[in-house]
Amino acid sequence: MGFSVSGASAIIFASLFVGFGMWYPAAANSFEQVADAEADRTDRLLDQQNTDLEIVSATHNGTHLTVDVENEGASQLRLSGTDLLVDGRYESGWTAGATVASDGGTDLWLSGETLAITVAASTKPDRVTVVTESGVSATAVVA
Repeated sequence: MGFSVSGASAIIFASLFVGFGMWYPAAANSFEQVADAEADRTDRLLDQQNTDLEIVSATHNGTHLTVDVENEGASQLRLSGTDLLVDGRYESGWTAGATVASDGGTDLWLSGETLAITVAASTKPDRVTVVTESGVSATAVVA
């Protein structure tokens, strides 16, 4: 009777040790992924809070729509991460005719700089919206 109790106890403790050895890495990895996701969310929220836009002007001259947008926030923006909506329709390819601080060869839009967008538009649109990669947007009526 003495050996069977000792043997059973040893088997139970060994199986608990093996079970804990399998559980711990999986749990640690899950906790690490959750912590990384929370850090990413905090970074995105900070970027969103540091982003501010103002559409300085939006004009239509009969053939082209010209929009001047100023980056009034503290964060730097990318043109490739910025979207243009004209009357609620997504405009693609607008970055080809866009300039930042009179420089047409950059994708970086820093704080205090003005983005000038020119797109072909045969009819006068009502509204224009510029949306950044962090989800901050500015809307203006076209003059």
